[in-house]
Amino acid sequence: MYIKPTIVAMDFEGVLIPEIWIAVAQRTGIEKLRLTTRDISDYDELMKGRLEILKSNGLLLKDIQDTIAGIDPLEGAAGFLSWVREKTQAIILTDSFYEFVQPFMPKLGYPTIFCNSLEIDERGAISGYRLRQKDGKKKAVAGFSLMGFRVVAMGDSYNDTTMLRAADLGILFRPSKKVVADFPDFEVFFEYDDLKKHIGTYLRSGK
Repeated sequence: MYIKPTIVAMDFEGVLIPEIWIAVAQRTGIEKLRLTTRDISDYDELMKGRLEILKSNGLLLKDIQDTIAGIDPLEGAAGFLSWVREKTQAIILTDSFYEFVQPFMPKLGYPTIFCNSLEIDERGAISGYRLRQKDGKKKAVAGFSLMGFRVVAMGDSYNDTTMLRAADLGILFRPSKKVVADFPDFEVFFEYDDLKKHIGTYLRSGK
């Protein structure tokens, strides 16, 4: 039996690390920064709101990076990612930014990660952001499929659902109740051990 090679494509925040903006909200006391793609499906709307909040509160990139320095991956995330990389290929597809994710790389064994980029002004403030491409997660998954891979995609938020639909196997991991209600056709998991069993079974199958 021939089984296509498989890539496991996964989101970053909420799947392997805590939500960065929630951590910033906790540190600064700015409650509106708690909003994530679990709450607002339009990413452009969400980011424009975040940038306006940062500007009005005089927060710089360094303030966010100082918060990030104190964040560790979710418990069990490094082991899960290592397990995936032992079994098959793994890639992280995130709408976060290279300027945010670098501190996590040594903690997770330097995985391959596709991010977006920030625009920084002369004061060190975040003045804007640049997407690699619109709906980049979905297009990456579609590209892997065109190259002859089976793709397992997993995420937790609205901005992950298009890549989950493009994949051969789409999984929601620790999503909000609202996301589950809006996308009832995806399988849902909350623990890495259960996720490993499910992905392991799929890897052995010929589907």
